[in-house]
Amino acid sequence: MTIENADINPARDRDPEAFAATPVIAREQHAEDQVTRILEHQAAKLPSDFFLFAAFVAMGLAVVLELSGKSRLSRFVGMWPPALLTMGTYNKLVKLMGSR
Repeated sequence: MTIENADINPARDRDPEAFAATPVIAREQHAEDQVTRILEHQAAKLPSDFFLFAAFVAMGLAVVLELSGKSRLSRFVGMWPPALLTMGTYNKLVKLMGSR
C-alpha cells in the first residue's frame, strides 16, 4: 500500500442522499409486539433532558449518602446513573428513528 492510497475512503464518492434514502429492511421476525409499541410511545413523550437530569440527581444523592455514612444505600443509588443514561439514549433513538 502506498502512502497516497492509505487515506482513501471507499465511500467518499458515494452520494449521501442516496445512502440516507436506503430503505431499512424490516423483517417479520424482528417486529415488536403491541406492549413495546405502547411503552415506546409513552416514553417518547418524556423530554430527553429528563434522563440526564435524573442521572445527575442520582450521582449527587449518592455523594450525599456516602458523606452521611450510608455506604450501602449510596452504592445502590450510585448504580442508577448508567441505567438512566441508557434509558435516555434509548428514548432518543425511539424519537429519532421511531418504533418499528
